[in-house]
Amino acid sequence: MKNQFCAFYLDGLLFGVEVERVQEVVRNQPMARVPLAPSLIGGLINLRGQIVTAIELRYLLGLPARPADKEPMNVVLRSADGAVSFLVDDIDDVIETDDAEFEQAPETVTGLARELIGGVYKLHERLLLVLSTDIVLAAERLQLTKKQENKKLN
Repeated sequence: MKNQFCAFYLDGLLFGVEVERVQEVVRNQPMARVPLAPSLIGGLINLRGQIVTAIELRYLLGLPARPADKEPMNVVLRSADGAVSFLVDDIDDVIETDDAEFEQAPETVTGLARELIGGVYKLHERLLLVLSTDIVLAAERLQLTKKQENKKLN
């Protein structure tokens, strides 16, 4: 069976999300920081009048922070709660894969990243790490809930 993924780069690694979940891909947008928000929230963007939460995937995956001189791009996804943006380094292309190329994430991927990466497709001379979109969004909600609980305790 053929699968299509919107591919993008984070820290030199090629990631992908299911094309059918992607609303659009947009260049860097002015972002409003959210005071006291957890580190995974990059900020809020105004997408033609719709306020969209921007998730910093580098933080969630345990990757180093994006260099200050590198502006992020936005992969805007449709979710049950509305649009959400994944902040990425660069956009690649739509990649079509075959189930025969799929493997589970290697054992060297540990921690939260292991839960977030649904598997790997072996492509010609590179690997496509597939993000489990629903798990990424659930992790974002969990982080926000923890932040709210910590505020109540303090």
